[in-house]
Amino acid sequence: MGRTAAMADDDEQVTEKPFPGFDITKPSIARTYDYLLGGKDNFAVDRAFGDKFIKELPGSLDIPRDNRGVLIRAVREIVTNTPVRQFIDLGSGLPSADNVHQVAQRFDPDAKVVYVDNDPIVLAHGRAMLAENENTIVIQADLREPKAIYDQIAGELIDFTQPVAVIFSATLHHVNDDEDPAGLVRFWYDRIVSGSYLFISHFRSENDPRSQELEQVLQGSLGRGRWRTDEEIRALLGEGFSIEEPGLVPAALWRNPDAPEDLGDYQRLIAALLATKN
Repeated sequence: MGRTAAMADDDEQVTEKPFPGFDITKPSIARTYDYLLGGKDNFAVDRAFGDKFIKELPGSLDIPRDNRGVLIRAVREIVTNTPVRQFIDLGSGLPSADNVHQVAQRFDPDAKVVYVDNDPIVLAHGRAMLAENENTIVIQADLREPKAIYDQIAGELIDFTQPVAVIFSATLHHVNDDEDPAGLVRFWYDRIVSGSYLFISHFRSENDPRSQELEQVLQGSLGRGRWRTDEEIRALLGEGFSIEEPGLVPAALWRNPDAPEDLGDYQRLIAALLATKN
């Protein structure tokens, strides 16, 4: 926790000149996630929210860490073992080490990546970081408005006549049931060709006290955050996708040669899958 504690001293530096569009009185999902991963692009309100998990729910930091690890493995798997070289990362969050473009372009510099997030700090930092990377762009948009995203990227960087990897990394659980998360998946299914990939990582409920407690924290602070059962997560795919081995499993176990023999309680509460469009 040394890195986390040290960030408190940087608060004035980070918040003196917020980017236009910020509301620094409310926590942001992207900035809180950045804080939990040891980043510095966050505000006091995000750290206060993140500290609820760190202090009140010890062990819950396994969730963002395992999620980052499985995303890295999934992108590496796609770019090294399939012909797919186009990625759309929906709700990408803030840039961090081994982000999608860094992993993909490490193996193929021509791999193309579109990052999408509705937080203005993601747009500002992403554009600065990617200014000289012609194969990667970041756009500010809400993943719940997929047509607006599609209209921006179709033909500009992403060729939808070729296979695409669509990434929902720890995002669909922030889409409440009445916002139709399955409909978002269906939108992209209808626009990608056979042989495309869909990656999902998602808060996983075993109808246990821990997931219920975490859900209450998120709903109480953000008004969103839905822990779904394995059956509910698989149902988001609808028809037309085939789930790759090893199926829907805890993120720490997904194609991980260094997987722990015994999972911690919180490690069971984030699951991942990779699916192919038939």
